[in-house]
Amino acid sequence: MATFLGLDYATWWFLVIGAVFTGYAILDGFDLGAGALHLFFKKEESRRIAINAIGPVWDGNEVWLVIGGGALFAGFPAVYATVFSAFYVPFMLFLFVLILRAISIEFRSKEPMFWWRGMWDISYSLSSSMIAFLLGVVLGNLLLGIPIDKEGNFTGSLVYFLNPYSVLVGITTLSLFMMHGAIYLVMKTENRLYAKLTILVRNTTIFFIICMLLLSFYTILYVPHLASNIRANPWMFIMPILMVLSIANITREITRRNYLYAFLSSGFTVSLLLLLVAVELYPNMVVSTLDPAFNLTVHNASASEKSLKIVLIFAAVGVPLVLTYTTFVFWTFKGKVKLEEHSY
Repeated sequence: MATFLGLDYATWWFLVIGAVFTGYAILDGFDLGAGALHLFFKKEESRRIAINAIGPVWDGNEVWLVIGGGALFAGFPAVYATVFSAFYVPFMLFLFVLILRAISIEFRSKEPMFWWRGMWDISYSLSSSMIAFLLGVVLGNLLLGIPIDKEGNFTGSLVYFLNPYSVLVGITTLSLFMMHGAIYLVMKTENRLYAKLTILVRNTTIFFIICMLLLSFYTILYVPHLASNIRANPWMFIMPILMVLSIANITREITRRNYLYAFLSSGFTVSLLLLLVAVELYPNMVVSTLDPAFNLTVHNASASEKSLKIVLIFAAVGVPLVLTYTTFVFWTFKGKVKLEEHSY
């Protein structure tokens, strides 16, 4: 098997997909978190400022999700087929609320009536919360394992996904994005809205820490197999330690009102959490609860080596371009939000 820098091409593609989905979680995470917090703002001006804070970037951030789905199809078609078939209902619901969220943002400012804007505000907030929750539910089920047979067919029921562990992962994901979004919004606002957001930042951080502690205890007590890779490689304990330090630094920077550093630490926490997921799963990508022999791994579910080599070349060109564009947009629209005639 050919390798590049000591790793085979399937493992490299696994890392690329992980990096792309991590980019999506960091970028669209604060968008979703801002949406989940939207109804906490009572005044029309505050809600408009909150929407315009993400206005220039939210649709560009979702590009990372499209890239991630395409990368999964190109590199691991068997995983793509199994996951999208098994999670058909959650993914269709996810797609529905994703569209509803976009419509809510665009339609809200089209009419001045109070009931019209209030309706889309509720739609925007609920859809943002639901997207974050569903992402966590899918992630929780992948960590726990799903009942797939030898052919990769899902054999569970429609309600299988709503197990206690996946629901807790979903709530924790929502709490993480709410904290991430609150920190982003406080960097983009001023005056009374800024003061309100400093309170929301503190409260959402407490909410996330509580959810994270509950999830950690639940995992240790009831899902011990997830830590097998870390136990087998003691040096990997550095990752949980770094995650604890990163979360602690969020609270430290919030106390000092250094919100940019708090936001960077929040993004770093998202990265570490997904890195832990990758470490706990590898070399598996989809774990079968029926028989370990049915697991879809990085190697038995990948495309041909030649295909992986070709798509890695495209990824080496395309991903930096998207990253450059994303950086340019954030740089262009840096600073506090000012409402104008053509604002949302």
